[in-house]
Amino acid sequence: MPLHANGPLSRLVERHLTPELPAARFVANVALVSIAGLVPALALYVLLTPGFAAHLRGSEGALGAFLRQVATNGLPVVIALNYVSFTLLARVRAETTGLGRIVALDFAARTGLFVALHAAIYAGSAVLFGSFGGDPARGLAVVAPTLVAAAGFGNLSGVYLYAGLVGALPLHMALAESAARRAGRGPPTRAASLLLAIAIFGAQALALTLTARLLAALQTA
Repeated sequence: MPLHANGPLSRLVERHLTPELPAARFVANVALVSIAGLVPALALYVLLTPGFAAHLRGSEGALGAFLRQVATNGLPVVIALNYVSFTLLARVRAETTGLGRIVALDFAARTGLFVALHAAIYAGSAVLFGSFGGDPARGLAVVAPTLVAAAGFGNLSGVYLYAGLVGALPLHMALAESAARRAGRGPPTRAASLLLAIAIFGAQALALTLTARLLAALQTA
């Protein structure tokens, strides 16, 4: 029985963001949702970064390079994170997978997948677009230092991390509600579910930061 089956948001997710859809349609819908989460996060980053908007307006080629970076790095990362989140959300609702395993898979996706995709994209950008002086090794070398600042919204990787909240919050709220039901308790309030969802996401952001710091330390050792 789906959680909050009568809620409009729940019905929207079940209809348009379920892996039971044809694969191409599911991916397309996840991409649309990812863009919807990415645009406001990008706008906030541009507004909060001193001089960045002026740089995009006044520097030749800056806007094009920025949009290319978002399209080739940010969008694939956010789509991948949201794809995993909505796939896991369907498992929570169907109660086909243990909650502990769902949490572990989500942590692995939001840390390991985030790091791995950045590494692959940075190396690929060096080869395809001449980024990092055209040297894939240089691209890989900056992955860990870049991701150290992501949780603090200190760079574009932070934008991509928080844009993934679109899929993370519904999943984490569903986990809280499912855990309460399986324990024989009444469903938590929406506020309590939201707070727990934010706490889980915060723990994942911390795990990403610690992983990046460890990788950076290993690179300099």
